[in-house]
Amino acid sequence: MAVERTFSMIKPEGVRRGLVGAILARLEQKGYRIVALKMLRLTPEMAAAHYAEHRDKPFYQDLINHITSGPVVAMVLEGPGVIAGLRRLMGATNPQEAAPGTIRGDFALETSDNVIHGADSPASAEREIALYFTPAELG
Repeated sequence: MAVERTFSMIKPEGVRRGLVGAILARLEQKGYRIVALKMLRLTPEMAAAHYAEHRDKPFYQDLINHITSGPVVAMVLEGPGVIAGLRRLMGATNPQEAAPGTIRGDFALETSDNVIHGADSPASAEREIALYFTPAELG
């Protein structure tokens, strides 16, 4: 399986609830390498760029308001099949449907507060990594 890179973000509720360490531990225990990591507070402009594909959807403004409500932890992960693997490890978007043992199944309370984001494709991973990290930050 090819080594890939993907983008992931611990959302504001994950930071607020003190779950950063537990989530990072899960990612590392799985065997993913953290290539780059930073805590930041997204501006509305950054959030708009991140959620550009949802711009015309009715929930768009709620996404923007939520992701800018507090600090996030943005990261680049690397590993064999990491894009699909991270999606499995995160669990279903709706925590009520997420399996126990997944990040959302264990830590998330509702869909709007599902604690973690992960890119859903190689193209999304590349786009999102470039939004948050410079080439120099990626080593």
